[in-house]
Amino acid sequence: MGKAKKTRKFAQMKRVISHKDTRIKSVGETAKKKIEAKREAETKPRHIDQAVSSLFFQYNTQLGPPYHVLVDTNFINFSIKNKLDIVRSMMDCLLAKCTPCITDCVMGELEKLGSRYKVALKLAKDPRFERIPCSCKGCYADDCLTNMIKNWRCFIVVTCDTELRRQIRKVPGVPCMYISNHRYTVERMPEAFGALR
Repeated sequence: MGKAKKTRKFAQMKRVISHKDTRIKSVGETAKKKIEAKREAETKPRHIDQAVSSLFFQYNTQLGPPYHVLVDTNFINFSIKNKLDIVRSMMDCLLAKCTPCITDCVMGELEKLGSRYKVALKLAKDPRFERIPCSCKGCYADDCLTNMIKNWRCFIVVTCDTELRRQIRKVPGVPCMYISNHRYTVERMPEAFGALR
């Protein structure tokens, strides 16, 4: 006697519930939570920051001729390397009186750099530089400067740090000064006729 042939039924599988099926308790709970979160987001009012009253489109009306200039640590170092007098070069660039300002965090960073940057620290303690106390306790100097310009838009920020300049560009109405071709240059400031173009 020969073997009886068993024919397999084509494309038939055991029926198994999918792991994404909402009948499974944990999947059903997460689906409900997603729906509730979406409903809450639609009903909750959005928080929109109040517009700054000193801005006329992108033009900052608070910036006026005795300019207050926030100085960063690397800007002082690069000015010394390029043999530029900070106050005179700022006045040549902006064609107006300038008051360089240094926050406590920037001064602390200069002191931490040690004896190698002793000349920069001595220059920062010059009586022509205005010292601005900041509320942050020992934070990173770049964060301190960005907080200052977000709170008060009456400053021009001077830095040679590209990352900090990228952060400053996100804040509307705040010009940024930097060194290029052994001269100071300011961006986003139309009335700076002395700036390099």
